[in-house]
Amino acid sequence: MYQKFENKNFTADNKARAFIESKKLKTLWFNTGTLCNLTCKNCYIESSPKNDRLSYLSFDEFKMFVNESIQNEMGTEEIGFTGGEPFMNKDIFKMIKYSLDNRFKTLVLTNAMKPMINNKNDLNKLNHLNLTIRVSIDHYNKDKHEQIRGPNSWGPMIEGLKWLSENKFNYCLATRLMWNEDEETTRRNFKKFIDQYQLALDVENKNQLVTFAEMNEKQDTPEITTECWGILNKDPNTVMCSTSRMIVKKKGNENPSVIACTLLPYKQEFDLGNSLKESMKKIYLNHPHCSKFCVLGGSSCS
Repeated sequence: MYQKFENKNFTADNKARAFIESKKLKTLWFNTGTLCNLTCKNCYIESSPKNDRLSYLSFDEFKMFVNESIQNEMGTEEIGFTGGEPFMNKDIFKMIKYSLDNRFKTLVLTNAMKPMINNKNDLNKLNHLNLTIRVSIDHYNKDKHEQIRGPNSWGPMIEGLKWLSENKFNYCLATRLMWNEDEETTRRNFKKFIDQYQLALDVENKNQLVTFAEMNEKQDTPEITTECWGILNKDPNTVMCSTSRMIVKKKGNENPSVIACTLLPYKQEFDLGNSLKESMKKIYLNHPHCSKFCVLGGSSCS
């Protein structure tokens, strides 16, 4: 017998582990580096001002993977940038421009604080219908938000949101379902938040307020077997890794890696090599995040 999530192919009760087979890469994610201006509690990637386990990705490295996707006709429609804080990477504006110039929908994840505001002139030049800025906010309540993000993180985030709204960017919010709050309660209270700060958002639109299942590796969650697709009436092609990959530059490595999942950048089992073409292989759902966040939680980063 195995422990839970110990064996790649079998669950603890010796059933065949569920897997995903990718047919196209609809979303291509780039982790621009793990350095961040904040140290948030429960950050899945442990970003902070000191964590450089994922180095800054360069424009040339980014361009290489975008071009590979185009040349191999891999079906990519969207390019996403995550971190760390993407606006701390000096090449981020060149990357965004190249993505937009190649007519990709472009998504940038940010905390909307000083790294973004200090570069607002460069960002304003790239304001485009295909560009969306997604701002992370852990709660509609200042105190609870700062429990996660740290003191004095609320005001600068509000300033960034107002600037995005006033300059007519496509922007949205991303939050986590925490403190035992359900989706309905969260959306109802975010409506009050939107009205209070006079933001141009519709919180009933799930693309404008994105809610994520909370991730906690220590919390017990069922393993997903091949039988579960039928039991749950769920199509494996709806799971995030069926249509996406993330590019990271691990500290000390000469070349970037292709990772199966945006949530598991450090797990060697989910490192699929140095090319997108090489990465098109079976992904076994051998991690608690696969179960809680993706399959049972129904969440997706894109």
